[in-house]
Amino acid sequence: MNHRPHILVVDDDHDITSLLSDYLERFGFSVHTASDGVGMRAEISRQAMDMVVLDVMLPGSDGLNLAREVRQHSRVPIIMLTARTGTHDRVVGLELGADDYMGKPFEPRELVARINTVLRRIPAGRGAHAGEEGVVRFDGWELRRDERRLTSPDGLVVPLSNAEYRLLTTFLSMPRRIFTRDQLMERARGRTMESFERSIDLLVSRLRQKLSDDPRSPSMIRTVRGAGYVFDVRSVQPQVGLH
Repeated sequence: MNHRPHILVVDDDHDITSLLSDYLERFGFSVHTASDGVGMRAEISRQAMDMVVLDVMLPGSDGLNLAREVRQHSRVPIIMLTARTGTHDRVVGLELGADDYMGKPFEPRELVARINTVLRRIPAGRGAHAGEEGVVRFDGWELRRDERRLTSPDGLVVPLSNAEYRLLTTFLSMPRRIFTRDQLMERARGRTMESFERSIDLLVSRLRQKLSDDPRSPSMIRTVRGAGYVFDVRSVQPQVGLH
């Protein structure tokens, strides 16, 4: 990037927003802050953001609901913060379209590293460069990669979260090849995503639902016992390259 990336930090803890503002500015970011959903919307309306760092526990509408709201009209990268130790919020946040997840407390330097890593993935993950453009068709379905728009054989537009999109394009890159869960975690989630038990299984289940692939007897995304998953479609035109 040639400009100073604009980072919006949404957290109701003033000490955290103040600390991150000072710290991120030292690394060349232009930092904006908000303490709740109202402030977040106001900041986004004033300035196009390159990244949103969003706390889960907020007054009023929580971070998960705000992430869902943002994804309805924007693909801006989102890193979510949480003090909760369970995996449920992480699964839900990633399914809603978050690009990364960090637990509290955290080291500000690690957040800088994760922000930079996600921003480096933008050309491949946000359709900003040529390799992302084009239309991919498979078994009556159509994926417009520049818009991340999936259309069913009946002509219905099916919304995809970031994680679902990355999983689908991973499968499309090598149809009829068996992918292990570790491979899918690395390629569909990104190397900085934290691994946690059964997250890929949950993601596959959600993608199956989006593709109307009967989970009781799936024909498109098949489970290979003891090995992983295979995307068993008749043809993919054109072939999708792995990022």
